[in-house]
Amino acid sequence: MRILIIHGPNLDLLGRREPDLYGLQTLDQINGKLREMSESMDVNLKIMQSSSEGEIVSFIGENADWADGILINPAAYTHTSVAIRDAISAVELPAVEVHLSNIFKREEFRHFSYISPVASGIVCGFGADSYILGLEALVKVIKGRKD
Repeated sequence: MRILIIHGPNLDLLGRREPDLYGLQTLDQINGKLREMSESMDVNLKIMQSSSEGEIVSFIGENADWADGILINPAAYTHTSVAIRDAISAVELPAVEVHLSNIFKREEFRHFSYISPVASGIVCGFGADSYILGLEALVKVIKGRKD
């Protein structure tokens, strides 16, 4: 099984960016946990982080034939990017949207997601564990499609 892990804008600043909201774990630490978990699940990961909407869209399209699914934290692009939404929809891969914070407990503009309607599900509000829970859920979704 092969999964794309996509981290959106400013997630490279984790660990020092608003730690009260996003926690103290760095993106490298989160990626390390995902890699460790994926090895035990026999899952290959291709991980990227970008603050560029176009790079994220291109990464999805360029890896569509390689991947079985997408785990994405679109960060601020959650609320603004029709392009990322369309890329996910176009490749017809199951996707799980994740967020470190509970976007529904934050500013009202964060309550809307362009990504959620094309995702299999969303996990938010559990800090770095949102990624772990999201990966577990995505693996189950992919296995369900193959049965």
